[in-house]
Amino acid sequence: CAVKAAHVLSEIAKNEEMKKPCIEADLVPILIPLLESRDQEMLLHTGRAIGRICYDNRDLQEELVKVGVIPSLVRILTDYAESEPLVHVALLALYNLADLDTAKEALSKTNVAEQLVKQLRRAVNHERLEIVFEVLQALAENDALKVQLVEAGVPEVLSEILLRLQGSSQAEDTCIVKAASDLIVSLLLGADAHSPLELKVAKNNAKASVSILSRHENGQGKDSLNSQFALFNHFYHYGNCLRMVQLGVIHQLLDLLEKHVQSGDTSVQHAALSALQNLAIPVVSKVQMLEEGVAERIEALLRTDSPPVQLKLLGTLRMLADGQADAAEILGQDPMLLNRLVQWCNLNDHTGICGEANRLLASILHHNRSQEVVKAIQEAQGVKHLVSMTTSEHAATQNEALNALAVASAIDLETLEESFKESQLVQSLHKLLQDGNTSPEVKYNSMGLLCRLLNSGDLRQEIEEDKIKETLEQLCSHSNASVVKAAVTTLQALRGET
Repeated sequence: CAVKAAHVLSEIAKNEEMKKPCIEADLVPILIPLLESRDQEMLLHTGRAIGRICYDNRDLQEELVKVGVIPSLVRILTDYAESEPLVHVALLALYNLADLDTAKEALSKTNVAEQLVKQLRRAVNHERLEIVFEVLQALAENDALKVQLVEAGVPEVLSEILLRLQGSSQAEDTCIVKAASDLIVSLLLGADAHSPLELKVAKNNAKASVSILSRHENGQGKDSLNSQFALFNHFYHYGNCLRMVQLGVIHQLLDLLEKHVQSGDTSVQHAALSALQNLAIPVVSKVQMLEEGVAERIEALLRTDSPPVQLKLLGTLRMLADGQADAAEILGQDPMLLNRLVQWCNLNDHTGICGEANRLLASILHHNRSQEVVKAIQEAQGVKHLVSMTTSEHAATQNEALNALAVASAIDLETLEESFKESQLVQSLHKLLQDGNTSPEVKYNSMGLLCRLLNSGDLRQEIEEDKIKETLEQLCSHSNASVVKAAVTTLQALRGET
């Protein structure tokens, strides 16, 4: 009668009010040994009864783990992998227990990872996939289990699932795509850069991650797309962006951007620009992106009116220009871009955008080697903003402006001379040198720029009239050796000795 009794109990336990009487009658300790039975019907009813009685009762769940229920559940998954009802019962039980640290520790000593991979491959419906994903998500929080999951082939199966669902617009499929993407992120969290675990996850999912972008065109849910962007960010963090670039993700991201600029969907624009900004970090990626015309396509997005998107757009362009003369020259000779930048430099109510616009202007000037770029920025009236940038409260920003103006002065001082006089650059530099709070590096770079300005007769006259010589003489006794050296050099230049 044991099988029938277990069946009755599993039905009784469906009723919330009957759970307490079952617990008080000490039925759970009596049921647990029955999980070792070889009778599939007994296992089915016993598993259901235990699961229903212990559902949402943490103390009882802890007791179940303590008395050794975990190995029994994994054994059911192993021995009866083809039995849908038994597998469902075992997975539900694992789902309810997997959040417990004691359960994770017990599971780390079993072959649960292999069995879950087997069930992922066998799953034919969304409900089964979802419950396996839930169990895997919980287990991925444990470092030992995370390694076991990767070694058992979870990343490969997830990649297969992502590729299989490519192009689907069904709501159920997009939920699975989101869950699979989130699970890959969980497997990457906490991994060391270039660790075997991380490299294996990235290798098996980079292609799937790239291909998934095209699905949004076919109605893929935005939640799934945003999960994919979260996955991309982890790939960047662990140095896999070169692989992503080689797989052609750049233009898919740009296609998405252009589509959502038209639709006004700023969240996708922001996410895609974040992805592009990360891709542009390695020098090799910059070169490939420039060769593929990425800079021009990004510039076409300048019509956006969303401040968060504008901010990311500016950051992406600056990342492309950083250290790349070709990119700086492309950007620095685009009248539309320069005019837009100057407009943004005047946005005092959006300090973030204003600051990024100034920094992009400075980066273009700093990294370019073309007289045409200097003239274009002068015509766009961008020089005065760079002079204002030298008085920023942030030393890093001041140095970016000073270095950019020094490079531009070396290229074509004659073109800039009038703007420097109108914006009172000489007077601004003198204040920086006089201010005791100015950092040594800013003082050093200010004097470097002064030496460039001495090549202009009019600017030399301003420097002499502003009595900068006296300030330079005082700086010759500064505590910083670099500042002293720059002061001596600038004095020599001012006296015509060098």
